Amino acid sequence: MKDNVMKEKEVKSRNRDNFLIKQRAFIKLYLLSWIIEQRGPYGQEMLDDFYKTFKHFDYKPNHSEVYKGLHELLDDGIITRSRIIKEGSKRQELKVYEIANKDEARRYKKQVKEDLDRSIGLLNKAVRDNYV
Repeated sequence: MKDNVMKEKEVKSRNRDNFLIKQRAFIKLYLLSWIIEQRGPYGQEMLDDFYKTFKHFDYKPNHSEVYKGLHELLDDGIITRSRIIKEGSKRQELKVYEIANKDEARRYKKQVKEDLDRSIGLLNKAVRDNYV
């Protein structure tokens, strides 16, 4: 059953009526990368990474979009969430995220790469055709 849900989502996301990559897909791509690289980051930490990484581009995603991306990855079974006590604290809990399904994470990142390549091609063509 879960495989059918994933395939339906994939078909919907592959619909070429989309002009450029969707913000949520872009966010989820970076969330997956940070979860893989940092091994157990928490939500606010990843949100701070977004702000720092994309400050130069004046891109600051709304925190609710970042958390919605995390929830979708959780719902799809690609990541898991667990609670830990923050280091140096007796009671403050953090929700940390880890990859649950590496194959699905790789597949999702490959799909987003295809969408990014298509978007880059469209944008480069527009620049060449109108500004060069």
